[in-house]
Amino acid sequence: MIQELWAPAGTLHLAAAPITKHIAELILQIAVILLAAKISGEICDRYLRVPSVLGELGAGLLIGPFALGGIQIGGFGPLFDVAHLNSTNILEAIPSEIYFLAQLASVVLLFGAGLETDLKQFMRYAGPATVIALGGVVFPFVFGVVATVSLGYAPDFTSPVALFIGALMTATSVGITARVLADLHQLSSPEGVTIIGAAVIDDILGILILTIVIGVSGTEEPSLGKLGLIAGKALGFWVLLTGILLLLSKKIFRVIDWFRIPGAPIVLALSLALIGAGLAEMAGLAMIIGAYSVGLALSETNLGRTIEESLEGVHSFVVPIFFAVMGMMVNLPSMTEALLFGSVLTVLAIISKVFGCGLPAMATGFNSLGGLRIGLGMLPRGEVALIIAGVGLAANVIDGEMFGVAVMITIVTTILAPILLVPAFKIDKPGRKPPQVKGNPNEALS
Repeated sequence: MIQELWAPAGTLHLAAAPITKHIAELILQIAVILLAAKISGEICDRYLRVPSVLGELGAGLLIGPFALGGIQIGGFGPLFDVAHLNSTNILEAIPSEIYFLAQLASVVLLFGAGLETDLKQFMRYAGPATVIALGGVVFPFVFGVVATVSLGYAPDFTSPVALFIGALMTATSVGITARVLADLHQLSSPEGVTIIGAAVIDDILGILILTIVIGVSGTEEPSLGKLGLIAGKALGFWVLLTGILLLLSKKIFRVIDWFRIPGAPIVLALSLALIGAGLAEMAGLAMIIGAYSVGLALSETNLGRTIEESLEGVHSFVVPIFFAVMGMMVNLPSMTEALLFGSVLTVLAIISKVFGCGLPAMATGFNSLGGLRIGLGMLPRGEVALIIAGVGLAANVIDGEMFGVAVMITIVTTILAPILLVPAFKIDKPGRKPPQVKGNPNEALS
């Protein structure tokens, strides 16, 4: 049939026909993914009042190969053929070209997050934010590792699966929390600035932990020495890469600003992000950490805002593909056995962030209300958890069942965060403790 339709004559046409047909299928698949993601995102944002990312993720679940996308309708074959799959090669359910687009989208996503980071404001609140971020990493990581081993999903605490679940639990979505704070006009409040600063540090630490886990997964017998070596390598490379980029940021700006061709700044900036991602991958790190470093360096240049505005179009096109593809890789029937495990982890994910961030916040000058606001602000896992889950799945650290659990944690925490955070900020009381007056309090009041 292919020969008759696509190559009526000539061996050259016979060879090209399957490629042409495959390209046509890819274009149709991408079109369906984008349409479903945008429609679902609009419904969530406009009518359900929840982040559009949940709609994009839900769209992937709906049209994915394990749902409607795997069903043959009429004379048309399934959108995604999963007849040849088993539970160990779930990535093959997605065409490699579309999976590549999803990975490219994750690089764009973290590059944009770096551009949006206010480095000066970040440094101003670096002290409290660091303490809070450490609590938001240590508590969830320990809870995740212990729960994974206790429920029999990993043999010991150094198992790559246990370490991966711990790394997943540490994630915090900067984008989702920032969106909620912006809607509440609280981005510049003490709690808002501290939340964003802590979330950025939290993500850096989480990505570094992810890098360690990926490194450990390639060793037969991980030890504390190997963990320390991988952690030192990861942290050292990130500090070196970010430091060099910050030192060269003005020169990079002058080179990019020299170009006068329309669109040159955004193309060159994205090229740098891809180079940073590639270097990070070659050094054994996750690609997204290199992309974030490039964005962070360019955020301090005059070109940063221009690039950020130009990036919106690229972001709007590719990022929904990432979230939809993450949803498409969830095999809901295979999750039934891990439903209890996912529920336990979800509860622990909530408790560990609220208390793990809220208590350190109270120790750095916030009252109980401020601590609650910060703990809830650090709750959503969002895109960062999905990126970590995708990397773990691609590296064969986890299987489809664990990936589904990761998506479950992401969905529940991302839905709960805006619901709980809005009323917490509606309480008309300050979140900071009153300054202590030295000397006789009665004299200060007189």
